[in-house]
Amino acid sequence: MPLEKLESNLQEARARGGGLCVVADLDGHLAAGEGVHVLRVSGRAGLPSPVVHVVQLQLLAHHADVIRGAEVDEPCNRAKSAMAE
Repeated sequence: MPLEKLESNLQEARARGGGLCVVADLDGHLAAGEGVHVLRVSGRAGLPSPVVHVVQLQLLAHHADVIRGAEVDEPCNRAKSAMAE
């Protein structure tokens, strides 16, 4: 059931014009297609697999922002309460 829900969410994002980049285990059943890029990671993390994938996605997002010239140390949507001292 969870995989069907994930695929449904991916299809909805594509329908809205979004490009998809999916991180999956080597034995994952998601296939790359038009507008869908699947990054396969080696190793079998088992239950902590989502944590391993999130760390890799955070690093990817960080490097992508650095390449685009974004200020990665000063996010634009920081809560006002966090800004007050």
